[in-house]
Amino acid sequence: MAKLSHGELLIQLTNLQTKIQSHLNRSLSLYGIGFTEYLVLRSLRHAPAHKMRRIDLAQAIGLSASGVTRVLNPMEKIGLVEKDHVERDARVRLVALTETGTKIFEEANTSFNQVAESLLTPINPDKQKSLAKLVNALL
Repeated sequence: MAKLSHGELLIQLTNLQTKIQSHLNRSLSLYGIGFTEYLVLRSLRHAPAHKMRRIDLAQAIGLSASGVTRVLNPMEKIGLVEKDHVERDARVRLVALTETGTKIFEEANTSFNQVAESLLTPINPDKQKSLAKLVNALL
């Protein structure tokens, strides 16, 4: 087997990411969201009081501040998230998960986990652990 170049390996990893996101987006579209919106809902669901500063949310899901704003605006319009203020500092704007957002997340999370299981089942548990270590080494 010929040695794989670093560039070719990155292309393979990118192709894998595209395949995974495609499967996830298809599954999550049943709930009116895509993978990025799922990550927003997931981050808020696990945040204290289900609220986060926009900049912290952007960092948590790997977007810029303007990128997270572009994702949040439609989510706010359909009632998944809402803007909130910090009483001690009017300059700080928080994003809060709504009751509707919580419900959509819980339903979508079930589908997310089913897709994850279907994609990873072909890999035995020991190799999954090794893969997790390799991925963590790159993060």
